[in-house]
Amino acid sequence: MNTNSTLQRLQDIVFTWYTFEQLEKEDVYSLLQLRQQVFIVEQNCPYLDADGLDQHAYHLLAHLKHTPSELAGYLRVIPPGRKFTEPAIGRLLTTQTIRGKGLGRELMAQAIGFIKTQHPNLPIKISAQLYLSELYIDLGFQAISEPYDEDGIPHIMMLHPK
Repeated sequence: MNTNSTLQRLQDIVFTWYTFEQLEKEDVYSLLQLRQQVFIVEQNCPYLDADGLDQHAYHLLAHLKHTPSELAGYLRVIPPGRKFTEPAIGRLLTTQTIRGKGLGRELMAQAIGFIKTQHPNLPIKISAQLYLSELYIDLGFQAISEPYDEDGIPHIMMLHPK
C-alpha cells in the first residue's frame, strides 16, 4: 500500500446512523456478533453486553463499500440521562483486519459531531479503556477520574467539553 493507505481505506467505508428501531435484524446480529468477538472473546472478558441501553441508543455502523454486508466498525451514542447526565459514546470497535487504519478515530469524530449537533450545549462522557486514553485526548477528551477496573480491564472516565 502507498503512504495514503489510511485515507484510501477510509474512503472504502460507508458510515450510517440508525436508531434501534431502524436497524435491520441482520444489522443487529452483525453488531452483537462483532461486539462479542471483540469485547468478550478477544479481550477475554465475560460481561453482560446486552445492558438495556441499545434500545435507547443511536448506532453508527461502518460497512465496507465493496462488501456492504461486512461490518468493519461500530459505536453507539447513549442520549443524556440514560447512562450519565451527559450524552455518552460507547462500544467503539473495529474488526481486527482493519485496525490501525484510522477507522476508530473516524467513528469517534463522527460521534462527537453527531452529539454536538443533537446536544450542542452538553459535554460528552466516556468510560474509556485506559490504553486508548491518548486517542481520546487527541480527540479533545480530558481525564476526569483516576484509573479504575471495569470487568477486569483498566478504564478511565473522560469528558469532552461543550
